Amino acid sequence: METKPSLFQIWWLAIRPRTLPAAASGVVMGCALVWRDGAFQWLPALAAFLVALLLQIGSNVANDVFDFERGTDTAERQGPLRVTQAGLLTPSQVKRGMWVIFFLAAICGLYLATLRGWTVILLGVAAIISAIAYTGGPFPLGYYGLGDLFVFIFFGLAAVAGTYYVQAGSVSAAAWWMSIPVGFIVTAILVVNNLRDIENDRAAGKFTMAVRIGAQATKVEYILLLAISYFILPVLVLTKLIPFSALLAWLSLPLAYKSARTVLMQTGRPLNAALAGTGQTALAYSLLFLVGMLIA
Repeated sequence: METKPSLFQIWWLAIRPRTLPAAASGVVMGCALVWRDGAFQWLPALAAFLVALLLQIGSNVANDVFDFERGTDTAERQGPLRVTQAGLLTPSQVKRGMWVIFFLAAICGLYLATLRGWTVILLGVAAIISAIAYTGGPFPLGYYGLGDLFVFIFFGLAAVAGTYYVQAGSVSAAAWWMSIPVGFIVTAILVVNNLRDIENDRAAGKFTMAVRIGAQATKVEYILLLAISYFILPVLVLTKLIPFSALLAWLSLPLAYKSARTVLMQTGRPLNAALAGTGQTALAYSLLFLVGMLIA
């Protein structure tokens, strides 16, 4: 007889831990750059990390319940198990958990707001609204092909520049530029997710970017996002915005290549490995960049 998972195991499934490197990568990149500029602060850095992590978890939990309520998550879904669709938690339980998670994110954000003011509050409110509105509310962003754009904004621009800002009180040109590759790699995670679910989403009326442009163009989008993320590094080195040692981030290329190969050659459930691999690529890219900054 099959044993029912514990409550902890169920919520562990709900938060989708394989996606969490995406949340960490922008914060690591921001910390790497602010360290190089001599303005690193432990407590704001930790708070920024917790906010990013909690927003990612909250978004995952929100997607779990709202996709179920809209009829997108069915037994034919190719992705990892969703707890609401599987009947492990009721929609009301998942929603309560979602609000608790966003409340904890807001508490950490309020600490950062005491350091940097209303700008942080506006950014935090916008991030929470966007996390819920990706699949929930009257205008679910993911259902209208806007998911890619909002992931880039919040996991790239906001994560890197925001992490830098709460520590330094301003944002350097390097921080703005390096938010692009981080944002692109994290966006590539969503691209894989949408490529995997393209047929299920189309049938459910969820018009993601992948549904709108088709599978082949989505694969091209994925490759371009990764390629630009790596080729931007030597350009920024040549313009002296970042030091030569930043090219250590290129050591994450084998991870990127492995995921790209899977995206180009596989469909359906095997793309789950590419999704996890792209998340690992994002974190490895930022961690290696951090090592480069420490060397510099």
